[in-house]
Amino acid sequence: MPVEEIKKLQDEKLVRQVKYVYDNVKYYRDLMDKKGVKPEDIKGTEDLHKLPFLKKDDLREAYPYGLLGTDIKNCVRIHSTSGTTGKRVVAFYTQHDVDMWEDCCARAIVAAGGSSDDVCQVCYGYGLFTGGAGLHGGSHKVGCLTLPMSSGNTDRQIQFMMDLNSTFLCCTPSYAAYLGESLKEKGYKPEDNKLRAGIFGAEPWTEEMRRDIEKALGIKAYDIYGLTEISGPGVAFECEEQKGMHINEDHFIAEIIDPETGEPLPIGTKGELVFTSLDKEGFPMLRYRTRDICVLSREKCSCGRTFLKMTKPMGRSDDMMIIRGVNVFPSQIETVLLKQGYAPNYQIILDRVNNSDTFDINVEMNPDDFPDSPKAITSKEKKLQDAMKAMLGINPKIHLVAPKTIERSEGKAVRIIDKRKRYGITT
Repeated sequence: MPVEEIKKLQDEKLVRQVKYVYDNVKYYRDLMDKKGVKPEDIKGTEDLHKLPFLKKDDLREAYPYGLLGTDIKNCVRIHSTSGTTGKRVVAFYTQHDVDMWEDCCARAIVAAGGSSDDVCQVCYGYGLFTGGAGLHGGSHKVGCLTLPMSSGNTDRQIQFMMDLNSTFLCCTPSYAAYLGESLKEKGYKPEDNKLRAGIFGAEPWTEEMRRDIEKALGIKAYDIYGLTEISGPGVAFECEEQKGMHINEDHFIAEIIDPETGEPLPIGTKGELVFTSLDKEGFPMLRYRTRDICVLSREKCSCGRTFLKMTKPMGRSDDMMIIRGVNVFPSQIETVLLKQGYAPNYQIILDRVNNSDTFDINVEMNPDDFPDSPKAITSKEKKLQDAMKAMLGINPKIHLVAPKTIERSEGKAVRIIDKRKRYGITT
């Protein structure tokens, strides 16, 4: 579609969507009223800057139904991701929303060369996480034979991959790397499998890691971008050029803003990515601040697609970390520590070993509650680890340390040590 027609389509959809949200979502209507904006003030995308932003804090404040855009009886599914202090982000989907999302994921598979002749092995997690459901539905739309493997059980993954001649692999890049290592350990060479391509997302990864995965599995590795608040994976996807991800502009408007001032920035400028959903009924986000830092480009693509492109996220404008594909906030860790009777004196240490994230948390013990034996310390670490897993959804390794042993910098603890940055990994 010519760019001018994309713009016209976005203008029409935006006018309709703003009125829909204003009429059906009281929380956002109040934000618009506070800013003095009415639906009739929005004539097209050139007026987008007049609308208020939605932020993660708004989603937490409106939990669970405050941003619902239709009667609950019209919704057929939810997906969820972690919030900043334990209140989860719950996104609602009507059947229309699910169909649109699956179409977006189908485009990602087709852009990577997929067709109804393919066998698509989906190793993203199923359940509240959007990865499994999104690529599963996209695979169905394309007409692939879909293997709904979910994550884990690597021996079974390899058995089905080899026995059923999987040609497409969908999972996190770290798990793709692990599958490559496991195949090698079992004596398989890259040419022994039938894989042609893989679609990998949900966590940061580098170009070096892409090449390693491609070499280990004998495939082309494609990136995919999405977030639960907007729909899930498939908001943007790589084509055969592998130089940025095409944004599905007929369903989403992308902006770049200055993360400090909120002012819109021109295409080609590095800044914070903001998305507006043009079709969502159940959970319609207008000007949602992703906190991802990237650059948008309208350069002509050799694949022929005219959609805007985005780079891989180059970092975050908030303190969220992505660990093993899971969003983790320091405030969540502080919440657990306080509930368990600890002071919020802790340090998060992240690293990457064998292409998988390691996640350690050092926690200072209270001076008046110092265990007198290694066994007692181990017991306390286990209890705290279980509480962290319940909050975060993943298992950190807890290390209880003596009081005042965590280094301070100008009186403030250094909370996060992310050693993954030496591999080019940014969150």
